[in-house]
Amino acid sequence: MSDLPRHLIGLLLVAAGSTLACNRNDAPAPPPATTQSPADAPATERVVGPLSEADAAALATMNERVSRYIELHTTIESRLPKLPQDATPLQIDTNQRAFEQRIREARKNAKPGDLFTPESQVVIKRLLATVFGGPDGQQLKASIMDEYSGSVKLAVNTRYPDSVPISTMPPQVLQTLPKLSEDLEYRFIGDNLIIFDVHAHVVADFIENAMPK
Repeated sequence: MSDLPRHLIGLLLVAAGSTLACNRNDAPAPPPATTQSPADAPATERVVGPLSEADAAALATMNERVSRYIELHTTIESRLPKLPQDATPLQIDTNQRAFEQRIREARKNAKPGDLFTPESQVVIKRLLATVFGGPDGQQLKASIMDEYSGSVKLAVNTRYPDSVPISTMPPQVLQTLPKLSEDLEYRFIGDNLIIFDVHAHVVADFIENAMPK
């Protein structure tokens, strides 16, 4: 390097400095969050977003409410009589209805919005509108509504209607919603999105008209 003319040494130093600056300051930004699941995403992968700070806070509050519900659910379930390994369908149904009754008694003052807070409902409706507004939207709706007919009057803290088949939930929809405990599931009853307590067979909460027209 000492044998090079001074002006060439200067040019080399300037070029090296420029390269370092580019590496520090011009790194590509990470890709934005999206509600679109990759084509090769596994069915269990959830992609929730894009979310503002207010959106994230709203869903965090909902998650806290759901966690408290699960604590209640677990406590009540632990106090139920244990079913034998060879339990009959009648014994299973009796146990489930006892669970349902105790949940309803423990939440006798439950109302819509206790889990799906008003703020989280706005976010969830927007995320669902993105999914159902996509190219496969009509097909997704059809798969969910396939066995549903008529209208059902929903109420929080009541038994899931025995006359209504449990809806299919496409992966594209589940990927967009905040993850629930294994004891709870999202389901649609008509256009309404519910949180379904599977073991107690209870509608824990619901959002009216969550599925866009």
